[in-house]
Amino acid sequence: MTRVRAQLLMGSLVFAIGCGSSPETPTPPPPNLTAPSPQTPANDQQLDTLRPDLRVINGTSTGTGARTYEFQISDREDVSTTLVTQSGIVEGTAGTTTYTPAADLPVAARLYWRARFTEGTTTSTWSAVAMFRTKIIGYNRPGELYDPLIHGETIGSPSGAITYEGQQGLRIGNAQSWVRYQLPTTLTSGEISVEVQGLQANGAGGKARIFSMMDAAPNLFRSKFLFNVQYRGVAGNPDNAVSYKVLYGDSDYQYEPDFAARAGGVRHLNPGATYLWTATWGSAFRLVIREGGPGGPVIYDRSEATPRGTYNPTPHAVYLGANDAADESGSYAGAIYRNLWVGNRPRPTVVGSALR
Repeated sequence: MTRVRAQLLMGSLVFAIGCGSSPETPTPPPPNLTAPSPQTPANDQQLDTLRPDLRVINGTSTGTGARTYEFQISDREDVSTTLVTQSGIVEGTAGTTTYTPAADLPVAARLYWRARFTEGTTTSTWSAVAMFRTKIIGYNRPGELYDPLIHGETIGSPSGAITYEGQQGLRIGNAQSWVRYQLPTTLTSGEISVEVQGLQANGAGGKARIFSMMDAAPNLFRSKFLFNVQYRGVAGNPDNAVSYKVLYGDSDYQYEPDFAARAGGVRHLNPGATYLWTATWGSAFRLVIREGGPGGPVIYDRSEATPRGTYNPTPHAVYLGANDAADESGSYAGAIYRNLWVGNRPRPTVVGSALR
C-alpha cells in the first residue's frame, strides 16, 4: 500500500468517526393528571356568607412539579358563563386547596363552581360542578333594593296588620296595611318585581293595590307621581281585572288602561299559586305577570308609551300595597309577598334564585 493511499484511508476513518451521531436523551412524557374533587360547599348547601371558602380535594399527578389551581363560579349549571374566574392558587399542603372570593357574591343566589389544576404546561380536566346558595339577606342602596321577606323580617317599614308566613313571605292582612321602602335616590326609570300569593277572584276592593310608588304626598291618592298596580275585585269595573295607573308629574300626564283594555285583562287568579308581577317605567310603562314565578308562563302583558312628563318622585317611596285606603281601595288584603326587587335595571337572574 502506498503512503498516499494509507493517508487517504486514515482520513476517511477519522471523518467517519467524527461525523457519527451521539445518542439523544428521550423526552419524558407529560404527567398524567386527575382532576380535583369539590369538598365544600356542595349539594346545594345554604350558606350564611357572601364570600364562601371553596375547598377541593387535591388532584393527583404522576409528575412532581409545582401545582396551581383555577376556580370558577357561575350562575349557570353548565358554567357557560362565569361570575368569577381565579387562577394561580397554590396547591394546599394538607391534601386540600381552598379559594375565597375577594368580593361579595350576589345575595340570595344559587351558584355553581368547579376547579382544575396545572402542573408545568399540563392542565387537568375540570372537577365535577358543585352547588351552593349565598346568604339570603336584603339591602337598600342607590339604584337597587332587594328584600327576600322570608325570614320573619323586612328591610322596609311595615304598618298595620302584617304577619310572616315562613318561606312563603310577608302577608298584608287588610286594606289599611302596607310595607314602605324609602329609596336613597329617585329612579326615573326602572323595574319593580315581586312574587305574590293569596290572590283570588272576586276579592274585596274594587281597585286593590298589589304595589305602588309615590313622592312625599300625604298618601298615594294625592300624589302627582301616583304609581300603582291593581288586581281588582268585586265592583272592579270590571271584576277581576288586572290594571294600573301612573302619573308622570301631573294628572295631565296620566297613563292607565281604558275599560276595553281592563276587560281584556280579566284574570281569575288562584290563591294557592305564585305570580311574579313585574312593572317597568321610563319612556314606556309595561306590566307583565308570570304564573309560577320567574320561569313560568306569561298570563298578562300590556305596555304603552309614556311620552308626556317624567316619572320623578322626590323623595321616592315604594309600597307593598298602598297607603290610600281612606280615598281608594288600599292594599290587597291577604296578599303574601316575597323576593322583592326595585332597581334602575332589570332584576339580575341570579338575585333571589336561592329562594327557588
